Amino acid sequence: MTRILALSGSLRTGSFNTALARAAQTHAPESVVVDVATLCGIPLYDGDVEKSEGIPAAVEALRAQILEHDGLLLVTPEYNNGMPGVFKNGIDWLSRTPKDLFLGRPVALIGASPGGFGTVLSQNHWLPVLKTLGTELWTGDRLMVSRANTLMDDRGELADVATIETLQKFVAGFAAFIAQRSK
Repeated sequence: MTRILALSGSLRTGSFNTALARAAQTHAPESVVVDVATLCGIPLYDGDVEKSEGIPAAVEALRAQILEHDGLLLVTPEYNNGMPGVFKNGIDWLSRTPKDLFLGRPVALIGASPGGFGTVLSQNHWLPVLKTLGTELWTGDRLMVSRANTLMDDRGELADVATIETLQKFVAGFAAFIAQRSK
């Protein structure tokens, strides 16, 4: 059984990216468990706070979730042609925890946007960050969901069959990458 944590980089209740993470969870292959996490409760990084109070409980809890999984799926929005500040902030806090968290960890990127280009620029902006953190980035496929607002049902869940099929293939490919690395 391969365990993947899908971390949504959006705080919005009706987030397309959190919906995409839930779709990955719902439509994962039988041998794969996908759990969904968000950045809710993580404060802005402040070195003075870190020095005086240590790592916030929300950051420690997310770190523990990441460590319980075999791979990390970053589900990134794109804000103003780049990565969301709140998502980068969360990763920055996590990088302040013991250094082994990201080193060698299998990571993949997906994202959804109402725009026509999906999250191509956001995903590209993540590349130097993930390299610096020492992750094992899976580049076997890319998934950038465009016009996400037209692909959701009345409950805000991903309903587009073609996108769901593409997502299933993506998750299966990432899981195979993780399994191959653990041999």
